[in-house]
Amino acid sequence: MEATNQDLMLGLLLSLFAGLSTCIGAAVALFLKRTDTRVLTYALGASAGVMVYISFMELLPEAGRFLQEGSGKWVSIAAFFGGMVLAGAIDRLVPEDENPHEIHTAGDLDAARTTGEFSAQVGVRRSAFLFAAAIAIHNFPEGIATMASAFDNPGTAFSVAFAVAIHNLPEGIAVALPLMFATGSRKRAFWGATLSGLAEPVGALVAMLILLPFLTPTLLAVLFCVVAGFMVYISFDELLPMAERWGHHHLSIGGVISGMLLMALVL
Repeated sequence: MEATNQDLMLGLLLSLFAGLSTCIGAAVALFLKRTDTRVLTYALGASAGVMVYISFMELLPEAGRFLQEGSGKWVSIAAFFGGMVLAGAIDRLVPEDENPHEIHTAGDLDAARTTGEFSAQVGVRRSAFLFAAAIAIHNFPEGIATMASAFDNPGTAFSVAFAVAIHNLPEGIAVALPLMFATGSRKRAFWGATLSGLAEPVGALVAMLILLPFLTPTLLAVLFCVVAGFMVYISFDELLPMAERWGHHHLSIGGVISGMLLMALVL
């Protein structure tokens, strides 16, 4: 399977766009006076809706073009659930106290902004480099996913990058707050969150340099199934539970529905 230079450049640019969305979330976290959990709830719900819709309506059907009936069907099922297993394994590599997805209560978030108590509560005392490296574990495969989708279909690549970018906005908030009080510096928190997001274009480069020579339609279809499983796991294990944590149930469901509707209109 052959990818053009335009495909490769598109994949790199889209992965960079998705990764830098983390720094937008960080900027929001560092310069708002009070954490609005309603906005966070809606954003997390919308992010989950986007990811689930793309997984079932874009990535899996796209994979079905290459994986035919019979053994191909079982390969797609194995790859899909394998993506979930991979996401769970990556999540376990990051200790709970260091995990950006382990946001606690609205009080914790505001305490982090005003007193620094949040960093003491969750034990975020490591350096900015180590914290950013932990977040990069989550972001790196997303860059691979964006680049792999660009090999086949620019429309799919835009969809995946958009889903990851929306996911990275609240993630930037989750990274920046504890990091700010672990380091005592807004600047370090902002750049730490930004660097964690840059793991995505690095993942895209790895995909381009390592996967491209071996890429076949079948391998690409398997990658799509793995990415779909990865996104569904993130949605149900991290985004939706986090959105529900602040008690705005209907707002989170509204976010899920509007995220799906947005992608239905875009696609």
